[in-house]
Amino acid sequence: MARRGWGGSVAIAIGVAAGAGAAQLGFGYGLGIINWTPNDAARVDAAWVASLAWATWISATSVVAGAVCAQRLRARGGEDEEPGRTLGKLTLAVAGAVGALITVLLVAVPARAARVPDTFSPQTVAAGYAAVGLLVGVLVAAWALHSRAAATNLIATTGWLWLLAVVSVVDSVLAGRGLTSAQLGIWQISADSDRFWIRDYFYWPGALLAMGSALVIGALAARRTARLAERRVGAAASGAAGPLLVAVAYLLAVPRLAAIAAEQVSAHLIAPYAVIAGVGGSVLVAALAQRAERRTVAPDGVTVPRQRTAGPDEPPTGTTRGH
Repeated sequence: MARRGWGGSVAIAIGVAAGAGAAQLGFGYGLGIINWTPNDAARVDAAWVASLAWATWISATSVVAGAVCAQRLRARGGEDEEPGRTLGKLTLAVAGAVGALITVLLVAVPARAARVPDTFSPQTVAAGYAAVGLLVGVLVAAWALHSRAAATNLIATTGWLWLLAVVSVVDSVLAGRGLTSAQLGIWQISADSDRFWIRDYFYWPGALLAMGSALVIGALAARRTARLAERRVGAAASGAAGPLLVAVAYLLAVPRLAAIAAEQVSAHLIAPYAVIAGVGGSVLVAALAQRAERRTVAPDGVTVPRQRTAGPDEPPTGTTRGH
């Protein structure tokens, strides 16, 4: 019975990861967010770099989606994870990568039409980035399966980044520029205005938006888990999960900041600071939770009971200790 249960979970991880990868890429292609063949010749390099970052990020998030969904469904069904909790979670992460392999194909085929200077086989390069994203996804998925706060952060960050991309595309259409590729995690509000730039390569409204959203998501995602003392360290670190995946995608897409557009330089520079902001939000929530827990202890050493509904991520109701 246990083997059949694990087999079903593995199948779910594979199916959800494949569906998430296909859906995200289809959505990105349909709205022009990912564009291997831009109409404007001057935007070829910028669109190429942006598309590589998206391809890497999508393949990684698809792995996470498959693994986390399989774990949540398994837990909801009340199935036992023994034997081998760590091995079982690693199995789900690898199964998610197997399902997300479809992203490599869905990236490579459209990328054949790309015409990028100094790139002999663009489809091979694009497929390679998607494949690397799968490896990154396995590592991040393993983290998410061990930390509910990290998984929540990844899910919330993914939803936010897609919403931001849609807003960027809608803004471009309303401005008369048509469907243009969007930067991962950045919405450039009137990017052509000089007052929004610092030294012509740092776009400060984008920085505020990226770091502010990472801070808020990091705090909200860690809030519930931070109430558990034994999970507080993991909750404090969870704020880095979503922003770190974006930063890795940018780092892989352009290891060096030479010969790329100013808005892309800005996006690359902002990504590491968003990681710091995300960690700041989760650490702040964890610190507040610890402080609130200490306040429940009276000066004479008696713990004041707190009325709380028990839940999977909430600590049990406090008990009174004798003198």
